[in-house]
Amino acid sequence: MLSKERFVFRDIKVGEYEEAAAIESVCFPPNEACTPEHIRDRVKVAADLFLVVEDKETGKLAGFLNGIATDEERFRDAFFIDESLHKAGGSNVMLLGLDVLPEYRGMGMAREIVATYVMREREKGRKNLVLTCLPDKVEMYEKFGFENLGMADSTWGGEEWYEMRYAI
Repeated sequence: MLSKERFVFRDIKVGEYEEAAAIESVCFPPNEACTPEHIRDRVKVAADLFLVVEDKETGKLAGFLNGIATDEERFRDAFFIDESLHKAGGSNVMLLGLDVLPEYRGMGMAREIVATYVMREREKGRKNLVLTCLPDKVEMYEKFGFENLGMADSTWGGEEWYEMRYAI
């Protein structure tokens, strides 16, 4: 079980983009991982849409969830690489990565990150969270409360993705 005493859930700090990028490179294969530059640029415009989990014992990040806001309703690959698409007051958040380091998996961290993110974005008046995932993750996201919208238009990393939506 996830110990709330051990972990802090918070916005990312600008200087932590390299640590986040390192986590991304562990959690996703090279063809799917966002580059450090894209993460840096995303942090610059949408740091409030990065929810990181800091391990208080080590002072390091254990995982994070990030996205950009928009009024668009469907996911497109440009969200991964074009931070200018971020609209701070957008009604929807396109989630661009849920990352949990392997040593922190199996303790409910991903579920807690998503639940905390949902509450936070609900308070901001958002309508939906939208993401894409590979077939083997569909069931996990459904358990988190996401609806499977079927095959996505995304071809990010040369893969076929499912589009998932969480109505807040």
